[in-house]
Amino acid sequence: MASATPLRVLLPEAAAPARPPDPTVPSSLRTHRAVPPRRNHLRANLAAAPSPSPKARRTLAAAAVGGGRPTVLVTEKLGPAGLEMLREFANVDCSYELTAEELRAKVSLVDALVVRSATRVTREVFEAARGRLRVVGRAGVGIDNVDLQAATEAGCLVVNAPTANTVAAAEHAVALLAAMARNVAQADASLKAGKWQRSKFIGVSLVGKTLAVMGFGKVGSEVARRAKGLGMDIIAHDPYAPVDRARAIGVDLVSFDEAISTADFISLHMPLTPSTEKIFDDETFAKMKEGVRIVNVARGGVVDEDALLRALDNGTVAQAALDVFTEEPPPKDSKLVHHENVTVTPHLGASTTEAQEGVAVEIAEAVIGALRGDLAATAVNAPMVPNEVGSGIKRVKVVYSSARDPDDLDTRILRAMVIKGIIEPISSAFINIVNADYVAKQRGLQITEERIWLDGSPEVTSEWKGKG
Repeated sequence: MASATPLRVLLPEAAAPARPPDPTVPSSLRTHRAVPPRRNHLRANLAAAPSPSPKARRTLAAAAVGGGRPTVLVTEKLGPAGLEMLREFANVDCSYELTAEELRAKVSLVDALVVRSATRVTREVFEAARGRLRVVGRAGVGIDNVDLQAATEAGCLVVNAPTANTVAAAEHAVALLAAMARNVAQADASLKAGKWQRSKFIGVSLVGKTLAVMGFGKVGSEVARRAKGLGMDIIAHDPYAPVDRARAIGVDLVSFDEAISTADFISLHMPLTPSTEKIFDDETFAKMKEGVRIVNVARGGVVDEDALLRALDNGTVAQAALDVFTEEPPPKDSKLVHHENVTVTPHLGASTTEAQEGVAVEIAEAVIGALRGDLAATAVNAPMVPNEVGSGIKRVKVVYSSARDPDDLDTRILRAMVIKGIIEPISSAFINIVNADYVAKQRGLQITEERIWLDGSPEVTSEWKGKG
């Protein structure tokens, strides 16, 4: 058994204090406050924040420039609305296209770092921060460019913006799907080169074709909805997706092998994890229907690019449309990029005006909340259960031992974190206190709790046991 520690004290020390507890709220519910969802609500909270405590003042002494406000380093372009919110709360340093050496030099002078996909936040970056860096905000969904293990060891919270660019990514996947099927990019280049080759660029129709959506999370499900509107038959593979949610939009969930062997088109929407890295390799391509077409707007690392090139050359894969690559930008002499049957874009999945604005606001809210000491709803480096363990767990029992009255123990946050640690590493699901119980139920994970009253210290201890 281990003593349970309030989640707030596990966060890096706040740069600005939270408001005093509301006396109308029971004490058992004061352990968590979600990041305010709206900009004007957030501004009101910032304006109402009391003066820092002596301890907070000592913490902020390291950021003396600008009157003790925390400092945020933004290394890639962020929407104006997000920057405005950050500047109301902190000193903001926008320094783009930094080298690794320049980033390490700057990071020891800041309290928060906001990046997109191009900046690599490595172990060396966290070591260079010398303990000052308290939060890294990833403006987007994927966090494979941030060393989560090093962040956790350094006591640095990592947050992302997982919802704002969902529609943009789905739209880009459908755009690539149609452009690939009708040879739009190749025909455009040919005509601009002075040629008129109508017979060379005969395409294929989407109506009646089978699309396999590999990864049925937020983006994958939106792609499925749009592809249905194009008259395609949709199947999907995601071992952790709720069956009823798929059926609600007319999608059949099937096995991995069935999906890849029956599809005419395959659209990838799975996260990059140790279990999905290069999952599309020679063996996988060999199982596909000859002439299959592939779209990838997820992560380049899920495809073995050398294997894809071989599959294109031997005709197994007729065409591919790629927005992401194992190395970004890819080498200028990449045979895959220059292949005549490959359509490419430079990681534009989230590149719409609306998505950029939404991501900027979402990550600004998360970073400000974390600097204030709140447990951000989008924290991604909460303690996790290893993939091979999590994928086999069906039932979990959590036992709480305390001298407090059992009715006084509000265990919702701890229960949500247990669910988060089990489900998130093996799926694309986003878990927080609001949806944790619902997602667990949808995925067949049973959580039971037992409260044991002890005659003695009010300290709470807990243990949990999982069964496959």
